[in-house]
Amino acid sequence: MTKRTLILAFESSCDETSVAVVENGTKVLSNVVATQIASHQRFGGVVPEVASRHHIEQITKCTREALERAAVNYSQLAAVAVTYGPGLVGSLLVGVTAAKAIAWAHHLPLVPVNHMAGHLYAARLVGEFIYPQLALLVSGGHTELVYMPVEHEYEIIGETRDDAAGEAYDKIGRVMGVNYPAGKTVDEWAAKGSDTFHFPRAMEKEANYDFSFSGLKSAFINVVHNAHQRGEELNKLDLAASFQQSVVDVLAEKTERALDRYPAKQFILAGGVAANHGLRNRLSHDLSKKFPDLSVLQAPLKYCGDNAAMIGAAAYVNYRYGDRAGLDLNADPSLMFKHL
Repeated sequence: MTKRTLILAFESSCDETSVAVVENGTKVLSNVVATQIASHQRFGGVVPEVASRHHIEQITKCTREALERAAVNYSQLAAVAVTYGPGLVGSLLVGVTAAKAIAWAHHLPLVPVNHMAGHLYAARLVGEFIYPQLALLVSGGHTELVYMPVEHEYEIIGETRDDAAGEAYDKIGRVMGVNYPAGKTVDEWAAKGSDTFHFPRAMEKEANYDFSFSGLKSAFINVVHNAHQRGEELNKLDLAASFQQSVVDVLAEKTERALDRYPAKQFILAGGVAANHGLRNRLSHDLSKKFPDLSVLQAPLKYCGDNAAMIGAAAYVNYRYGDRAGLDLNADPSLMFKHL
C-alpha cells in the first residue's frame, strides 16, 4: 500500500490567496482559492499593495478551510510547501510567512516551490509525466518554453522579452472596454470573429525561441485609436480574433520549432493563458499531425490559474528530492529557472 504523503501548500504570488492539501502529488484533497478580481477591476489590473492586504485578510481563513475540507489535521501532514517566487514581493511574503509559521509551530519540513514549476505540475494532476519533456508556460506575467530532460530539472530555452501573453491580453482588453482579467472575454469574442486586421507576428521567424508581444499590443492600440479619431466603428469580434491569431501563431510556431530541435517525448501546456481555447485547440490539432508519437498533456482548466493545488503537486517532487528551506526563506520576486 502506497504511503500517504500529505502536503499543505500555499500560493499567494499575485492576486489569488490559495491553500490546498495534496496527497502524493496527484490527489487534490482540497483547494481553496480566494480571488481578488473584484477589488482590482476598477484599477484595470493588479495593485500590489491592495493584493498583499487581501492576502493578509484571507490566508488564515483559507488555511482553516483547506484542512477542514480535506479532513486532515497538522499531525497527518508530511510537509508545508509555499510559492516563494516569482511574483509580487508583498504578496509572496504573506504566503511565505504563513507557511514558515505553520512549519515551525508543527515541526514540519518547509518545501520551497517555484511558481512556474507549479503551473507546469498542474498538468500532473491529470496525467503521468514522460521525460524528456517540453512545456509551454503562458501566464499573465510569464511566457516561457521550458525543457525538462529528466524529472526535477528545468531549463529555459525561450522566454518573452517584454510583455507576457496574458499581460498583452489584459492591455488590449482595456482598450476594448473589457474588465480585468480580459483573457476569457477576448477568447470568446475571437471564436466568433475573423483575422481581418493581420497584426504583426513578432519574432516568429527569428532563429531563437523567444517571444515579444509589446509590438503586437502597440499595433492593436494604434489601430483602435486611429479608428476612433476618424469616427469609425471597428468590429470587436474581428479585432479580438486578429489579436488572438497573432498570439497563437507565434506561440505555436516557436513551440513546433523547439520540438523539432529538442528530443521531447511529451509536451505540456500550462499557465493562466493555457485556458485559452484558441491556443489549446491549435496546439492539439497541429501537434497531433506533425508529431504523432508525442504525448500532449494540457493543464485542466480549473488548475490553469494560480492555485495551491499545483504548488502541492510540484512540492511533492521537491520533497522527494530533499528540497528544504529554513525559517530564513525569503520571497524572490525575480526567481527563474536556469537558462539552457
